[in-house]
Amino acid sequence: MRIGGWGRRLHAAALVPVATAIVLALQAPAGAAPSEYDVPVSPAGIDVSHPQCGRDLPAGSAFAVVGVNGGVATQPNPCLAEQLAWAWESTGALPEQPPAQVYVNTANPGQVRGLVTTWPSAGATPYGRCDGDNSAACSWRYGYERARDSVADFFVPAARDAGVVSLPSRYTWWLDVESSNTWQNGSDDARARNRAALEGMTAYLDSRGAEVGVYSTGRQWAQIVGSVPDDSPLAGLPSWLAGSSTLAEAVAACALPPLVPDSRVTLTQYVPDDLDRNHSCG
Repeated sequence: MRIGGWGRRLHAAALVPVATAIVLALQAPAGAAPSEYDVPVSPAGIDVSHPQCGRDLPAGSAFAVVGVNGGVATQPNPCLAEQLAWAWESTGALPEQPPAQVYVNTANPGQVRGLVTTWPSAGATPYGRCDGDNSAACSWRYGYERARDSVADFFVPAARDAGVVSLPSRYTWWLDVESSNTWQNGSDDARARNRAALEGMTAYLDSRGAEVGVYSTGRQWAQIVGSVPDDSPLAGLPSWLAGSSTLAEAVAACALPPLVPDSRVTLTQYVPDDLDRNHSCG
């Protein structure tokens, strides 16, 4: 599974039955056999990232979401500038969706921190001071620093090279939470530390005035993060749900539970072929 763009296929186990039920109940006219074409169609958005470097990107998308990283949180997308320039050529046909958006890879390698050079050894956090151990404090600090580097070292220089807006506050920033990245596992405490890493990323992006959302499938989110408390900074963030293969499934997925409390599903991703498309639930 590749992160971002063509081929980023995430599967939610219960999605197809739910999609079928909702489409049959809500979209089929009386006396007619339902089909995918009964679903209300809005202009689609497209998301791309490093796997599309050097490829011609399609024109005319309503909005675009570009991956800032090169598959892992510590590396840049090598063609970020070109893809940001392309994203700003989106039509902006959906008022509820900014024409150019971005997403960042997320992770928490605290259980294998001896194998990475980026694990923090100090710093203040809402969980106390980080001392280099595998703790919620250092997990939060790790997320904060990955978001900071993604913005300052990767995104801002690329946006300037592209001649487009480089203010993080002018973009929606999605936190891409997938099992293909390195996460802590095996206990509720491990999932709580993963949640702390995402809270750290959110804190940095908030400090830059950016809008923040979360992307995943329900299954992967449950495995990596688990339940999010109502008082977590993640509560209330919009949800972008992956897992659909067709437009009908993507429309139905708008009615699925969001990833965090006090949230709603605002985007759903569907991958009918080799191109990631996105439906706005607006």
